[in-house]
Amino acid sequence: MQEKRYSQMTEFELRQEIAGLKEQARKAEQLGMVNELAVLERKAAMAKAYLLNPKDFHPGESYEIDGDPGSYFKIDYINGVFAWGYRVGQEDKEEALPISLLIKQL
Repeated sequence: MQEKRYSQMTEFELRQEIAGLKEQARKAEQLGMVNELAVLERKAAMAKAYLLNPKDFHPGESYEIDGDPGSYFKIDYINGVFAWGYRVGQEDKEEALPISLLIKQL
């Protein structure tokens, strides 16, 4: 059976997927499987991105990066559930982050 893409899943399916990934990540962490843990955390972040509204993230604004305290990401543009831009202080390195990794500053 072909697995559904996150973009095709309902909110309920996405939440189930995230819960399953978190459980797998917990087990990987217990077993010391660092690479597997990183992959599962990234997949969960991708699934979470589809639960958010890209219109809530604005080009020109900076957001703290979840999981990297003190690091900020400035958005140049949004494409789907990805914010394209750069980490503040690394303006020469464009990258894309799932919007679920961006924390709005108060």
